[in-house]
Amino acid sequence: QVQLVESGGGLVQPGGSLRLSCATSGFRMNSKWMYWVRQAPGKGLEFVSVIKLDGTTIYLDAVKDRFTASKDGAETQVLQMNSLKPEDTGLYYCATDCREFRPFIMTCENKGQGTQVTVSR
Repeated sequence: QVQLVESGGGLVQPGGSLRLSCATSGFRMNSKWMYWVRQAPGKGLEFVSVIKLDGTTIYLDAVKDRFTASKDGAETQVLQMNSLKPEDTGLYYCATDCREFRPFIMTCENKGQGTQVTVSR
């Protein structure tokens, strides 16, 4: 059974940084594409990043050059977020088995409970 537990969110000022972690269990992380997705109030689940099986990483254009997704060992996915902006505010989820049903809007079979990121003065 796929289990995903996110941590590391919080309140940060614009320009600040946060590091999100996702602890995985119940599957081998290197057998699935590993996603970060986010949801702002009243909006759908937005694609943020994906690490493919070959290690290729793809980012939403709006976060490219500011966010870095990586794996830390065999069971943890990390999202390093720098130069945060108010529009990055949302509930961030680690997820697997996602598909896009509208441009950049995802549905995912597995995701955790999410960790809240709020960027505000």
